[in-house]
Amino acid sequence: MPSPEHLAHGALTRYLELCDVPRSPAVTGTLEDLFTPDAVWEGVGPLYTAKFGRTTGARAIAEMVAAHLPPNPHFQANVHLLHPGTTSAEGDEVRGRWLMQQLSRYVSGAAELVVARLEVDFRIDGDTARIRHFRTERVFTTGLPDDVATAPEAAR
Repeated sequence: MPSPEHLAHGALTRYLELCDVPRSPAVTGTLEDLFTPDAVWEGVGPLYTAKFGRTTGARAIAEMVAAHLPPNPHFQANVHLLHPGTTSAEGDEVRGRWLMQQLSRYVSGAAELVVARLEVDFRIDGDTARIRHFRTERVFTTGLPDDVATAPEAAR
């Protein structure tokens, strides 16, 4: 059986994959399935507190995140890269910290690179990890030139 830390990392990876645009056909499931019923998702720090605020409940979190994903017109392309982090387990809880890099092209044509600090608490139930508290803090952002973010049609 995988360790609690491994289960938590897998749940976070699935969350980020479900937020990628376009989504890999191999990624299945729903955002709501990844959160505990009483979960909290919040933006923290000077750049994300006002932008994202705090959302409570698995369904409300899934709806909030889905508002940025197709078929809603927000991202043309979006990919998340998760850097190695640290996790610690205590009983049926795991707490982790990661840096996440997000490369995005918006439907407007603008493109940006964002680095965020993620602090995530998970609840482990058997062989399943669910997110109990997700905190994201933007620590770096920069625009990208149009020609860098546009892949040739053949490469898509």
